[in-house]
Amino acid sequence: MTIPDPTAAISLRPIGVVRSPFVSTSGMPIQTVAAPGAEGSIRVFAEFAAGLRDIEGFEYLIVLTHLHQATEKLEVVPFMDTQSHGVFATRAPARPNRIGLSIIRLVRVEDCVLHFCGNDMLDGTPVLDIKPYVPALDVRQTGRVGWFRQGLQRLPSMLSDDRMK
Repeated sequence: MTIPDPTAAISLRPIGVVRSPFVSTSGMPIQTVAAPGAEGSIRVFAEFAAGLRDIEGFEYLIVLTHLHQATEKLEVVPFMDTQSHGVFATRAPARPNRIGLSIIRLVRVEDCVLHFCGNDMLDGTPVLDIKPYVPALDVRQTGRVGWFRQGLQRLPSMLSDDRMK
C-alpha cells in the first residue's frame, strides 16, 4: 500500500455558501452560542441537494467553512483574552487552512436553503461540509478548558474586531 505524501496540497470544493447580515469581520459575533438570535442561511448548491435528505430531523448542525477573509497565523491574541496563545489552543479565525466550525440551530429547510439561528459567519462564506449535531456523540463533560476559563465570562458581550487581519 502506498502512503500518500502528508505534505501534499489538499483540494476542497464548497458545497454551498452562507448568506448573512455580517459583511465585515469587525463587530460580528465570535461564537454561535453568543449569538442565538442572529439569523442566516446556507444555500446548498444543486449538485449537493440529495445530501440534504432527512436533515430537517436535526435541531442543530455542525457547519465547516472556509474562513475566506481570515489570515493565517500561528500565534494570536484571541478575542476573549489579552495574552498571546498558539492558534491551536484558540478558536481564532486566523489559522492555517482557515477552517471554521459553527454549531447552528436549524430553523427550517426550503428546497436547498437551510435557514438557521446562531450565526457567527460572514456573508459569502464558503461551506465545506454539514454534519448533524448529536449530543450523545458530540458532548463531552470536562473541567479542563485551559485559558478559556478566564475568558468565558466575557463571551456574551464580546464581538470581533480587526486583530485577526
